[in-house]
Formats: sequence, structure tokens, C-alpha cells
Amino acid sequence: MKIILFLCIVTLTLAGCSKRDWADTGYNDGYAVGYNTECKIRATLIEGKWDNKQYADAYRSGYADGAADCRQRGDD
Repeated sequence: MKIILFLCIVTLTLAGCSKRDWADTGYNDGYAVGYNTECKIRATLIEGKWDNKQYADAYRSGYADGAADCRQRGDD
């Protein structure tokens, strides 16, 4: 009985993970990579879901914003 209850909890928990906002993930990944690359900070691990159009488009936008923020920071 405890095993069934445990499996139900795990299943419900994992079901909530499937509704991911790929645009947010892409933008955040792109921003981090753009900022870190432009500022020469470090390599950045990302999701890399390139087959998802929302992710890829948001990544490009985030990358541009992150790089621009790094350049702006350097002007201070």
C-alpha cells in the first residue's frame, strides 16, 4: 500500500513538470550565455532545446539582451 501511495505522489509531481514555459527557459539561457560570453566570465550550461521554436527564438532575444547588458556594465 505504501508503494502505491509513493508511486501516486511521484506521478503527480512529475506531471506538473511537463508544463514548462520554453520561451522563459530559452530567454534565460540566452541571456546568461550572452552576458557570460560578452563579459568573458565562464561557460554556461543551458537546456539547448533547439528543436523548439519558442525556445530558440527566445534564446536569440535573451542572448542579445545579455550581451548588451554586459557592454553597458563595462561603460560605468
